Amino acid sequence: MKTRYHAAVLTAILSLAAASAAVAQAPPPAAVEPGIGYLALTLLPAKGDAKLKVTSPAFADMADIPFENTQYRGNIFPGLGWSKGPAGTKSYAVIMQDTDGVRNSDAILHWTMYNIAPTTTKLDAGLTTPPAGAQFGPNIRALTQSYMGPRTPPGPKHRYHMQVFALDTRLADAPPLTWDGLKAALAGHVLASGQVVGLGQADPTAAAPATPK
Repeated sequence: MKTRYHAAVLTAILSLAAASAAVAQAPPPAAVEPGIGYLALTLLPAKGDAKLKVTSPAFADMADIPFENTQYRGNIFPGLGWSKGPAGTKSYAVIMQDTDGVRNSDAILHWTMYNIAPTTTKLDAGLTTPPAGAQFGPNIRALTQSYMGPRTPPGPKHRYHMQVFALDTRLADAPPLTWDGLKAALAGHVLASGQVVGLGQADPTAAAPATPK
C-alpha cells in the first residue's frame, strides 16, 4: 500500500515539474528588440554619456519581475533606486517601457514620473502616490497614470526598461504632459541616465481570455 502511495506521490511531483517546464517562457531573443529605437535612453542621450546606477529591490538586472509586480497579481510597484546625479541636477524623471512590444509605432509605455526632487534617489516598493513635488506622467492608456506593471502575453519574455534621468531643469507642473510632450521637455536636459531591465512573462495560473462570441 505504501509503495503504491509513494509511487502516486512521485508521479504527481513529476507531472507538476513537467507542467512547470511546459509553461516556462523562453528569454527574449538577444539579437531582436523591436522597440529599442523608441527607448527613451536611445532618444534622450545624457550629456557626456554620464551614467546613473539603477537598481530594484524586487529583481536584478535582466532577471524575472515577480508576478506580484505585474498586472497578473497585484500590480504592486517593485521599488526603484539610483545613484546620485551629477552637480547641477534639478530633478529626476523615470520612464518604464516594454521594447519587445510595439504598438502604434512605439515601444509600449508603462509608466512615467517627473519632477522628482534632486534629493530623492529612491522610490519605495508599493508606492501609490508620487513623492512631494513629483507627478505621474503619461502611459499608453492616458495622462497622469500610476504604475502599470507588465502583462506579458504568451511567448518569449519581454524586456521592461526602468530608466532614470537626472535633469538640469524642473519641468512645468501644468498642463499634464503627453508622451511626446514629455520627450520634448526632457530633450537637451539630461545630465546622466541609467536603467535596470526586468523580464516579464505570462502568468501560468492566469485564466485564458474569454473567447469573443
